[in-house]
Amino acid sequence: MDYLSSLASLTIQWGALLLAFCLLIAIISVATMYWIDKNQTAHTIRRNYPVIGRFRYLFEHMGEFFRQYFFAQDREELPFNRAERSWAYRAAKKVDSTIAFGSTRSLETPGDVFFLNGAFPTLEEDAQSPKEVCIGQYTAKTPYRTSSVVNISGMSFGALSKPAIQALSKGAAKAGIWLNTGEGGLSPHHLAGGCDIVFQIGTAKYGVRNHEGHLDDEKLASVAEHENVRMFEIKMSQGAKPGKGGMLPGEKVTEEIAQIRGIPVGKDSNSPNGHPDVKSIDDLLNMIHRVRQATSKPVGFKMVVGDLSFFNTMCELIHKKGIEYCPDFITIDSSDGGTGAAPQPLMDYVGMHLRESLPTVVNIITSYGLRPYIKVIASGKLIVPERRLGL
Repeated sequence: MDYLSSLASLTIQWGALLLAFCLLIAIISVATMYWIDKNQTAHTIRRNYPVIGRFRYLFEHMGEFFRQYFFAQDREELPFNRAERSWAYRAAKKVDSTIAFGSTRSLETPGDVFFLNGAFPTLEEDAQSPKEVCIGQYTAKTPYRTSSVVNISGMSFGALSKPAIQALSKGAAKAGIWLNTGEGGLSPHHLAGGCDIVFQIGTAKYGVRNHEGHLDDEKLASVAEHENVRMFEIKMSQGAKPGKGGMLPGEKVTEEIAQIRGIPVGKDSNSPNGHPDVKSIDDLLNMIHRVRQATSKPVGFKMVVGDLSFFNTMCELIHKKGIEYCPDFITIDSSDGGTGAAPQPLMDYVGMHLRESLPTVVNIITSYGLRPYIKVIASGKLIVPERRLGL
């Protein structure tokens, strides 16, 4: 009994000491934070409301998760709401993705565009064999024939890791679709799966540049020697950052990335916001012709649509210069961005949305009689039909 009493007394003493120690640490911590907050000049809230002002940043961070799980409705969030995410998760896991009792989306909003059902819908067996499309049949010595409908947009090695690029390459080969390299050059990892490749020429000319950073015809021909490289795409701009270039920090430029891109190891590398050698539509058409001559393969360009008069002027100039200067395809990117990081004002306000630009550009090309020569590729988020469909 005496032993238990002494043990209880000892436990209380040590508990009291531990509590006192914790209180002392808490007091010292609060006093330290108070002193730091009163003397720092970076955050006004913390300076005016020492210590308690710190909770503002905590609540601001936690608010995102509270809204997602407790307050936001199924159709409220952007860029993908809960209903869309839930459908994608279930479909990916091959779980029943059907719903009952009708749509949770408002179907009475004025101006909304819906898919109209056909009186004679395409049968399942017909949909399994899409019509073949030939790109570059009038201009390229080696045109590209494909039946793929949904393809993989630009994914640069360096922005994505080796396993990710290899997985995309192998997946594209299994699906019978093409993979765009992105502006980071052609890596062995893009070729790992044996899929069709679209080589993208960015503003820094990675993978096809000389020591001065200019386009190199010999390197273009070397890339084109790969049988899997089917087309070349000149990137004017993209949905994630229309009108803005990018900086690759030197610490990310490994020996492998430097070799693939043709840049010095460990040095910062800048992608300008435009091609230094393309100052006009005439320059663009000349570059298309030059790349096609060097590679013998279809060549097109990618851009986010802004000034629609660009396409009128381009079509008029093609008629003057000749069909050999005509792009084999045009990839139209949507202004709502992709996976690439970009300043919010560019995401929010620059460029036309695909729903507006795609039909307008097709109509312009058709009106000039160039639709048989120019294939139009649409780039955008693809998750469900409706506003996400990029094709």
